[in-house]
Amino acid sequence: MAEKDINGLNNLTFEEALKKLEGNVSSLEGGDLGLEEAIKVYEEGIKYSNYLLKKLESAEKKVEELTAKNNDTGEQSLDRRTAARAPLTSSLSAKPLEID
Repeated sequence: MAEKDINGLNNLTFEEALKKLEGNVSSLEGGDLGLEEAIKVYEEGIKYSNYLLKKLESAEKKVEELTAKNNDTGEQSLDRRTAARAPLTSSLSAKPLEID
C-alpha cells in the first residue's frame, strides 16, 4: 500500500475523510499489512479521526449558536412547543371515550 498524502486534510469534506478512515480500518482489519505499513496506516487513521472529531465539534458549536440565536429572537424551540402541548394532550387522554 502506497503512503497516503494527508497533508491536504483540511480540503476534505467530512464524508471524504470518513471514507478514508474507513479504508484505513479495513486495511488494518484485513491483516495483510506488514508491521511498518500497519503502523503508518494506523497513524493516518488517527489523523483522520482527529480531523473528524474537530469537524463534529465545530458542527455542534454551530448548532448550539444557531439554537441560542433562534431562542434569542423570541421564537419557541421544538422543546417549548412540545411542552406547551403537553397539558392539552394529557387532559385529552385523561378523559375516557364515551360511545353511544
